[in-house]
Amino acid sequence: MSELKLISKHAGTVLVGQLAIMAFGVADTVIAGRYSDQALAALSVGSAIYISVYVGLIGIVQALLPIWAELHGARRPQALGASLRQSLYLCALLTLAGVAALLSPGPLLRWAQVPDAMQGEVRQYLAVLAVALLPSLLFRIYSTLNQSLGHPLLITWLQLGALLVKIPLSIWLVAGGAGIAPLGVVGCAWATLVVNYGLMLFALLMLRTQGLYHPYLLWATMEKPDWRQIGGFARLGIPGGIAYLVEVTSFTLMALFIARLGTAASASHQIAASIASVLYMVPLSIAIACSARVSFWTGAGQPVQAALAVWTGFRLVALSATALAAILLIANRSIAGLYSATPAVAQLASGLLLWVAVYHVGDAVQAVCGFLLRCYRITLTPLLLYAIMLWGMGLLGGYTLAYQGLGPYPAMPSAVSFWAASTGGMALVALSLAGLLWNTVRRSTHD
Repeated sequence: MSELKLISKHAGTVLVGQLAIMAFGVADTVIAGRYSDQALAALSVGSAIYISVYVGLIGIVQALLPIWAELHGARRPQALGASLRQSLYLCALLTLAGVAALLSPGPLLRWAQVPDAMQGEVRQYLAVLAVALLPSLLFRIYSTLNQSLGHPLLITWLQLGALLVKIPLSIWLVAGGAGIAPLGVVGCAWATLVVNYGLMLFALLMLRTQGLYHPYLLWATMEKPDWRQIGGFARLGIPGGIAYLVEVTSFTLMALFIARLGTAASASHQIAASIASVLYMVPLSIAIACSARVSFWTGAGQPVQAALAVWTGFRLVALSATALAAILLIANRSIAGLYSATPAVAQLASGLLLWVAVYHVGDAVQAVCGFLLRCYRITLTPLLLYAIMLWGMGLLGGYTLAYQGLGPYPAMPSAVSFWAASTGGMALVALSLAGLLWNTVRRSTHD
């Protein structure tokens, strides 16, 4: 099978599963929006904080993919199994950090001047998700293992099954019924908790029973922490995790700043952020599939084949991003109307979706470049670019445009100010990372 077909098949399978997981958030947005604008606004703030914490931690776990794919390519299954067991120590440390952050949102809420009436519901939402964090990270380790081995199909089936449970459970808990009082947006969090624990238990069952995992001796005696190996995870994963954090907070923190503009602005931004997140799943899936192949060939000692996988994935991302952006530009009003029955919110959201379309092209390019650069152990330069362009130009620039004005131009207190600045910053990141990737791959094939 050609590299294009392998990557496309892997990416397509991952995409279905990723869309199922993203549908959790989309469903919560629609369910909360139909329940009340206040619930949707609280979800906007709560999910922004949760995603900022969760994605940073997931970025660290995701960095295990090239490590395990290289061991797979080098045909060292038992070393891969030992590496997975060591990753559980990393998972424990990440969980402690994540739970502490989710249970202490007060300073961030006050700093962002989130209205007091909204803070109580946001705190309850985050407290429930803190309990759901451990099973979520453990399932992500299982998912990363399967992706590194080139077998993502089982993960996709589990994620699809979880979605079938999540949606009706969220509807029931948010709106109440059958003896359950309405929980509002907190009901979404409880539904997520139930689903995460279910996924974790199924993952453990699969690891215990499926022949696919037998060569890796995963259930061998747990070794003591190998801090040298865990340190290697951290050196690769922490810059990647922080880079994810910078990328996500460059627009999720917008939710906190936009909350000052009122319920309609917050709700419209939540719709735009939700769409941007769904679109991101396409380049993310291609990046995961491509990085697994690049690392496999690197572990097998074949840099030319690795380079072929790089350019195959890059072309797929460029084509898909252009097509999705065009669809969003054409159908922005219809899509916004699906999310909210409030005309003012739908109108504001449709305008933001025009910016999301342009934003997505840069976001797609930087996603695949960031993943592939980690395969070549390049993490610090992308992190610096993210911080300068996305936090500096994007978030700070948007805040300046919205609340302070720029030179002779007065302040424009609108969510559009944030999305315009972030789109410019993302475009610069994409161009910079694409150039860095090109030079890196060229050097790898000439060494």
